[in-house]
Amino acid sequence: MWAHVLAYNLLRTVMAQAAARHDITPRSISFTGAMQTLKAFQPLLEFGASAADAAARLQLYHELLDAIATHRVGDRPDRYEPRLKKRRRNYYDWLTKPRAEMKRKMAKGATAI
Repeated sequence: MWAHVLAYNLLRTVMAQAAARHDITPRSISFTGAMQTLKAFQPLLEFGASAADAAARLQLYHELLDAIATHRVGDRPDRYEPRLKKRRRNYYDWLTKPRAEMKRKMAKGATAI
């Protein structure tokens, strides 16, 4: 469980850095879009980690931040839902006898079950 919490916090940190770099709010960046972008950059990051050039790694990281900042959450005004369950009426009784027996009664035309 702690590995998931760590991964979540690291991704949120990268999203916050991307937001700061582009002067936008961190909540306006899509979490799913950032996760997909990070997965797309994974091969490049693995290759870039082995490269000795620090400037190339920094450039790749800035490109990653730019790509993450492009995934924005749409503006959804007045978007809230009540946290309640809506009970629906059930018009049928429980099946209390074997299905085959009930089907035989229905075939005979018995209305009272």
